[in-house]
Amino acid sequence: MATARNASHGSTTALLNFIALLCSIPVIGAGIWLSSKQDNECVHLARWPVVILGVLLLLAALAGFVGAYWNRPALLAAYFSCMAALIVVLFSLVAFAYAVTAPDGSYAVPGRAYREYRLAGYSDWLRHYALARWPEIRLCLTASELCREIGRDRPYLTADQFFHTELSPLQSGCCKPPAACGYEYVNPTLWVGPSEPAASADCLLWRSEDGRLCYDCAACKGALLGSLRSEWRRAAVALVVAAVLLVWVYAFACCAFNTANK
Repeated sequence: MATARNASHGSTTALLNFIALLCSIPVIGAGIWLSSKQDNECVHLARWPVVILGVLLLLAALAGFVGAYWNRPALLAAYFSCMAALIVVLFSLVAFAYAVTAPDGSYAVPGRAYREYRLAGYSDWLRHYALARWPEIRLCLTASELCREIGRDRPYLTADQFFHTELSPLQSGCCKPPAACGYEYVNPTLWVGPSEPAASADCLLWRSEDGRLCYDCAACKGALLGSLRSEWRRAAVALVVAAVLLVWVYAFACCAFNTANK
């Protein structure tokens, strides 16, 4: 009877560890999704840590599954110790992501479908990270198709059509001058004659040249952080769900393991 009961609890633990294995997939998926985004291609901040954490969770869950199903105490011991540490790391990562992305530097512009961005609206940590690496980030952005994509399918946008076009944060902040400057629209990357040149330091930094545009503007740096903020917060939802499920699975696995060894 005891052997049958232990086998039953072992099967339960194996099933729970299989569920934990499945929970690692959203973590890996969130990391891959972040790494595919244009801004993360240039920043390299969250590309691989999330993927690596997801792979470690998968390996720990796999060790727990094998240990429970084939009764390998050493693997089970490794699973319980490693999974506890990884869950703590996962929650810490989520808490950090929410903390540094809490401030929002975006703002609505009347008569525009897109938002604009100010660097001062973001957390000190994010601002410091971006500013310290801006020369490399700028080079990466200018080499991309970021601004060339605007109006590629509709190359003869009128000013009114452009103002009602959905732009990505990077396109809004880096490819055109801020609305407050009062530049006159000619085409998506050609604007002339600012009526309010003193409205912002960015007004004097704008150049209608392919490699210049507003890549040196605070608005462009703020847009990068705005894009990162939006993506990290979306990814954090998947991470929170995975973390809660992993805690639930881990707690039940501990109960099943303790019951089997009484």
